[in-house]
Amino acid sequence: MGLYLQQNNDRSELQKRIAAELAEKAKKKQQPAGDRPDGVSDSAYLEKTKVTTSLAWVWALIVVVFVGVLIWLVTLAI
Repeated sequence: MGLYLQQNNDRSELQKRIAAELAEKAKKKQQPAGDRPDGVSDSAYLEKTKVTTSLAWVWALIVVVFVGVLIWLVTLAI
């Protein structure tokens, strides 16, 4: 009454080819794209930029003092 179908766990040729293509794409993605962490090597916005120096904390302190003086002056005017 019923048919007995033999089932193989082997992959078809199409499945093997697709798996190989996906593995190749994954390997290409994992390769480093250059010296920049985001992989961008020729961005125009990076051309005239500098790395933050070790004196950045001085500028942060100046901003904090300026804001403190500004708040102090506003509270005196009230």
